[in-house]
Amino acid sequence: MAGQPEKKPQSVYDFTLKDATGNDVDLSFYKGKVLLILNFLTIICLVVYSGMTNSNYMELNQLYEKYKDQGLEILAFPCNQFGEEEPGTNDQILDFVCTHFKSDFPIFDKIEVNGENASPLYKFLKSGKWGIFGDDIQWNFAKFLVDKNGQVVDRYYPTTSPLTIERDMKKLLEII
Repeated sequence: MAGQPEKKPQSVYDFTLKDATGNDVDLSFYKGKVLLILNFLTIICLVVYSGMTNSNYMELNQLYEKYKDQGLEILAFPCNQFGEEEPGTNDQILDFVCTHFKSDFPIFDKIEVNGENASPLYKFLKSGKWGIFGDDIQWNFAKFLVDKNGQVVDRYYPTTSPLTIERDMKKLLEII
């Protein structure tokens, strides 16, 4: 009804976003799974990949392959807010991630993670876990670990190796 306040999201499951092919994805589809949500770049325009890009993709792929059948999902959101390092179209990004990095985790539509136009999902993620510079995301490959109930458990900086998050993931996946 007009005039009523908008319902505040209670979990990541309250969001519907576009995937990289333009389809709506209701995040409630992932209920009961542990999620690692990150903003990323592919550096399509560069011939040499940065060490951080290569290592993040390699380690994310390792984790996804190892734990996807045990309830882990990695949700990746391209972002061009940092040095304009992600200028490509969704088709280019998908092709690059799937071809060069052999990633098969879900890739979503390009978003903004900071500022007035920040994705509502990222506003929600940041509201639960503050960084040392406030709630702003500092660069690509910032990571949020979300439990099976859709609640943010932890936030990791772009320089955090995905493999160092494995212990936290295993706890949430209830793997001993």
